[in-house]
Amino acid sequence: MSIEEKTRTSNPAYDLVSVIYHALQGAETYDRYTADAEQRDDRELADFFRETQNRNCEIAEQAKALLRDRLEV
Repeated sequence: MSIEEKTRTSNPAYDLVSVIYHALQGAETYDRYTADAEQRDDRELADFFRETQNRNCEIAEQAKALLRDRLEV
């Protein structure tokens, strides 16, 4: 049985929801990593985690737009 049959959701929609979930989960996790780096006064690492968090949020936003387009069909 395919995912579409099991979930009544198209593969592209399912895949995009998964990307959104994982990107946002990562963004949340990077908050902890940033705090850890700041606690160690490692500014370079904290900046890296903030940038990574921003990229994940951008990916989630792009995936949401793609999902909206596919749900309107």
